[in-house]
Order: sequence, then structure tokens, then C-alpha cells
Amino acid sequence: MKTTKIPVSQAVPGMIVADNVYTFSNQLIISGGTKLTDKIITRLKFYSINQLFVRLQEDEVSKSSVKPISNNLYLKQMKSSGEFEEFSSTILNTVDKFHNALDGIANNEGKLDTDSLYRDIKKIMTQGRNNLHVFDMLHCMRDYDDMTYIHSVNVAIICHMFGTWLNFGPRDLETLTLCGLLHDVGKLTIPNEILNKKDPLTQEEYNLLRTHAIRGYNILLPYDINIHIKMSAMMHHERCDGSGYPMGLTSVQIDRFAKIVMIADVYDAMTSSRCYRNPLCPFEVITLFEEEGLTKYEPKYIMTFFDHISQLYQNSTVRLSDDRIGQVVFMNRNTLSKPVIQCGEEFIDLSKFPNLYISEIL
Repeated sequence: MKTTKIPVSQAVPGMIVADNVYTFSNQLIISGGTKLTDKIITRLKFYSINQLFVRLQEDEVSKSSVKPISNNLYLKQMKSSGEFEEFSSTILNTVDKFHNALDGIANNEGKLDTDSLYRDIKKIMTQGRNNLHVFDMLHCMRDYDDMTYIHSVNVAIICHMFGTWLNFGPRDLETLTLCGLLHDVGKLTIPNEILNKKDPLTQEEYNLLRTHAIRGYNILLPYDINIHIKMSAMMHHERCDGSGYPMGLTSVQIDRFAKIVMIADVYDAMTSSRCYRNPLCPFEVITLFEEEGLTKYEPKYIMTFFDHISQLYQNSTVRLSDDRIGQVVFMNRNTLSKPVIQCGEEFIDLSKFPNLYISEIL
């Protein structure tokens, strides 16, 4: 069988990986000889792997050579609306104020006014008619490549929604929102050339980047704020199975607010643009969550996330991997990444077609 180098955009389930595949930090993510699946292809995109060697026949290469054309008509219409103009203006004003506030605390200047920060996030929430509308408008801003400020505001917004889904009281809702807003404060002490580097990080650079969790806790430590905010800054990269960092904690050791922040953080990071990759389709992110969600994340929280995300994308217009366009008409509860799609008069249950998946929300 021939070995061929192809773009990840042309990878399809069933192809066999010819060589080991490593991340920017030189960590092995796929071994040679592995058969590609939807979940593995999504993982390649998440880790910004652009090309790989596969073992396949020539006819298989030709079948996979057509790339779907982006056509975000709904989002383009939303971007031109007065509602989105007001929403994006509020977001960017909040980001600017947040930027100034973080610069102050990173330099040990001034006090941390969490009341003002929370009011700003609540103001953003009033710009949307409902959670779905807010999510749609957030997705319209996915081409803003911001590793700290916009990302932190987005995570705060998602955490606020999460808290309402969990029926949090006013005090806990405010705390959770601030946990999301301040979770990445430690990145202010990481050089921008590392945060924005397009090429693979060296091991030394990767190790330095991972220190942002401890650095964030230390920055917040002197301030008279809720302990959950400090814990979330330190623990948002921990995972319930002990595979996270900086301390490799397991579920019972991780702060309950940090367990929610980690879900919001991963979802926003993966669906946002980065200097080294394009944003992933939310259904691709759901695929990864389904693969590892119940081991790496608190089951109660990840299942709540699944329930509400499925409602948010019900009736969405989507593009399939074979370039057909349809509408989500039914979410398969056991496989949310594989809903039933109506394409014209045809109803397609994606759970019955392992090689067919949603590539884009239109």
C-alpha cells in the first residue's frame, strides 16, 4: 500500500496513518498504523496538524480531494444586523476595560474591582434575546485571534450560561462568571512570542506556558476575592482522571467551580480562531467531548453541557462532510455529534453513517 502525504482537510475515516503524529510540544497523539476516525481527524485539527502521511490507494486520494466551500450565510446576515453591531461593540468595550484591569493586577497596581467586571459581563448577556442568540453572536466573533482577553470574556459568558443551566443562586452565579473571566490571568506573565507563536513550541517554551496556571493563582492570591476564583485560575487545566496539570489532581481534589470553567475553556478555545489554526465546528468539539467527557470532566457538568448544547443547535443549518446542506431536526441523545439531518425530502441519521459528519454550521 502506497504512503502519501495529504492535508488533514482531505483525511477521511478509514485511512491508515503511516507515521507517528506529534503535537507542537512533541507529544505523541497518534501512532503509525492507526485507522482514522471522525474523532481522530477532529483531534488532528485541534492540535493544528496540517499534514500527515497515510497508507492508501490512489483512488482513495482522489475521492477525498474535494474541499467544502464555506458559506456562512446566516452568520453573515447576523454580522450585518444592528443587534450584532451593538453586541460586538459591548464585547470589545468590555475587553478593553478588562485588558486595563488585568494589566493593573499583573503589575500589582490598583485594586481588583470584581463588582465592576461582573456588571460588564451581565451587560453583555442583556444584548442577546436568549442563550442561543448569544452563542450565535459569539460565533460571529470567532475570527478574533485573542489568546487571553476576548477568550476570557467568552469563557465568562459561557460560565454565566452554565450557572443558569445549573440553577445557581445569584452569589454562586457571580462567582462562577468571575472564575471564567479571570481563569487565564497567569498568561499575562507569559511572553507574547510564546502565546502567539505559529511554529511548534520547544519543550522549554511549552513547559513555561504550562506555568500560567500557578502564576495565575499567585497573581490573585493577595486579593480579597472568593477562593473559587483563585482555585479556578490554578486548576482549569486539571482533569478528573488525573491527566491534567499543573498538579495532576483527580476529581475529588479539583474545585467544583474549576470543573465548570475547564469545560467552558475547552469549548471556547476549540471553536475560536487561533494564530496557528482556524476555529473548529462545534459538532467536532462535541465529538471530542463525547470521546473523553465522562472520564476527564465531572459527569454532572458535562451531561448538563451536552443537554443544553443540543438544544442550542437544534434546527441549525449545517454542511455535511459530503458537501450536502441540511437542517438539524433531531439530536441523538447518545451521540450528540451525530444528529438526524433533513436534506430536502431526505432524512439522514448520521449515527448510522460512520464516515459522514457535520463539517460546518451555516
